[in-house]
Amino acid sequence: MQANLRRAISTAYYAVFHSLARTAADLIVGTDRNEAWHQAHRALEHGSAKKACLNQEAMLKFPSEIQEFADAFATLQAARQRADYSLEDRYSKLDAQAATDRAHGAIGSLKAVGIKDRRRFVAHVLFRRRLP
Repeated sequence: MQANLRRAISTAYYAVFHSLARTAADLIVGTDRNEAWHQAHRALEHGSAKKACLNQEAMLKFPSEIQEFADAFATLQAARQRADYSLEDRYSKLDAQAATDRAHGAIGSLKAVGIKDRRRFVAHVLFRRRLP
């Protein structure tokens, strides 16, 4: 039972991660799933994306829906790491359902914002910021 609950929490994070990766690839390359699309999809890195999502100064420049997505991304990533690697933690069906609900809400929030804000957010999580 614990294995299934842990897997559900892990899957909730990966749904959010792949939603962002798919959004990035679609916005950068287009929706034709060719070699370039797959390369863009694979460009998203877990650690750097989480760091970008936790950058409060930068996140304040985005609409609340993007901020909600970013918060869920970071929170669910931490939950996934605990679920996958911390064997002493115990989970309930409510924990798994909360993670799943959070993922659904975050994905909906990302889809709800306009394309300009999604493009800015994709650039924020994919590209390292360099000062002029």
